[in-house]
Amino acid sequence: MHSDSRRIVRLCLAALAALLVAGGLFAVRGPLLMSAPMCLSGQWQRCFGTFNGVVLMTLVTLPATVLVAWGLARRRRAAGVASAWRLSLAEVGMVHGTLPFLWMTLIPGGGAGVVPPRVSLVPLRDLVVMGPLGIVGNLLVFASLGFFAPVRFAAVATLPRLLALGAGCSALVETAQYVLRLDRVTSVDDVLVNATGALLAGLASRRWWRARTGTGTPVGAASPAAGASRVA
Repeated sequence: MHSDSRRIVRLCLAALAALLVAGGLFAVRGPLLMSAPMCLSGQWQRCFGTFNGVVLMTLVTLPATVLVAWGLARRRRAAGVASAWRLSLAEVGMVHGTLPFLWMTLIPGGGAGVVPPRVSLVPLRDLVVMGPLGIVGNLLVFASLGFFAPVRFAAVATLPRLLALGAGCSALVETAQYVLRLDRVTSVDDVLVNATGALLAGLASRRWWRARTGTGTPVGAASPAAGASRVA
């Protein structure tokens, strides 16, 4: 009876995941169809210089990303590294899920280089003008980093350190926007929301990065049989 209940729960979760994926594809179908002709015609500035184009290229390169993860996992398994797939997926997931958002945050605005840098240091003031879409977007900027980093690196596998990682990376992005004069507001609220997104994503993957082997070694570390010289 217990196994039947677990099977039902898994089926429900799978159905929910399928609905979420379908809903996400439905929501982005219009913007992606608008950016696809520009990318196919070689208008790279308009392709990589727009949010829609970056999203499209992120999806297009997903098979190559999976192939890279497979190659890394195969190499690690041949070297006798424990949790080869988990390590490889974590590394590739961090890169593939974070770089597109970083690229979008650094796309210059219409007044880049002309409009003086703007700074907002009053907490929670900009949340009102962000709107739901802006808040969700900011939550996703370092979500992949927050989800995969503690799985891969034991040094950040605590909630305070994960929050500090998200805040530190976000502060670097905001500083770059200010220094490069990208016609964007350097806001403390962006840092708060970005860090919160990393923390929430880390909580979602907590069951994996808190797992331990029988010897107390974090999952993903090299197995003792692999030798101390093996690098995880």
